[in-house]
Amino acid sequence: MPPGRTRTGRPPYGVATVADHVIMVAMVEYTYLVLSLPRGTTRDTARQILTEHAEHGGWEIDRLRLYPDGSRRIQLRRKVIRQVRTF
Repeated sequence: MPPGRTRTGRPPYGVATVADHVIMVAMVEYTYLVLSLPRGTTRDTARQILTEHAEHGGWEIDRLRLYPDGSRRIQLRRKVIRQVRTF
């Protein structure tokens, strides 16, 4: 094993290494929508609501939290598409 590396091949925390290659990633911007469903909402009803948002609005689930009292908090996201002006 080369010095400064762990078994997984990653450098240990706090050790600086020279990058073998650089990956350029375009930053994607999202807009978010938060839905709060009360505790009496059935799983099937929640699925229908999320399906409508996905099919008609282009939303996807970012986070879903089910609370102990049965209520749900759902964070949806969709990409912001910037239009480039052409002449």
